[in-house]
Amino acid sequence: MTPSEPAAPDRSSPVREALLDAAAELLVQNGYKGLRMRDVAEAAGVSRQTVYNEFGDKWGLAQAVVLRDNERYLDGIDRVLAEHDDLYAAVGAAVRYTLLTSADDPLKKVVLTGAGGDELLPLLTTQAEPVLFTASARIVEHALARWPHLDREAFAEVTDAAVRLTMSHLILSEGPPDRIAGFVARMVVRYLGVPEPEDGSR
Repeated sequence: MTPSEPAAPDRSSPVREALLDAAAELLVQNGYKGLRMRDVAEAAGVSRQTVYNEFGDKWGLAQAVVLRDNERYLDGIDRVLAEHDDLYAAVGAAVRYTLLTSADDPLKKVVLTGAGGDELLPLLTTQAEPVLFTASARIVEHALARWPHLDREAFAEVTDAAVRLTMSHLILSEGPPDRIAGFVARMVVRYLGVPEPEDGSR
């Protein structure tokens, strides 16, 4: 790094975490339109310039909040996948967990419903690549460590499709979680040529 280059932010620093905590709470309370960098700084006990130094602008701050929320959600997905030895059951459980958890997540409700303005929705739709890439990559690595016989390229492809499909159902609220979970699980195992359950659990 040359002297003229700014230092990369410490993504695990207490200051950054405090700013993200404050911003998440304010987003839920006021929506994106009502989010002010000054209020975030005051809630975290730092200067407004510190907020700008960490995130660049309000959009960067909102994106960081959503990405952190997504990382925490993926920690839950890791736990769900680890509870199942069968790929079909694991995928279904992961989709079900996603739909049920997101329905009770106040931050995701702000993003999905457009509370306080719909400016945040692109973080899960047209500009969702950071969220989608992180989700897909995490799931692929976890699943391949658990089922190493799966073809990496094929699994990465179908995981990306499954994540996007699940997110679409999440945004549109189409159908009961169990039905959607079964549909996505069937898509994944059929694409990979993995046997489906024979006990009628579909």
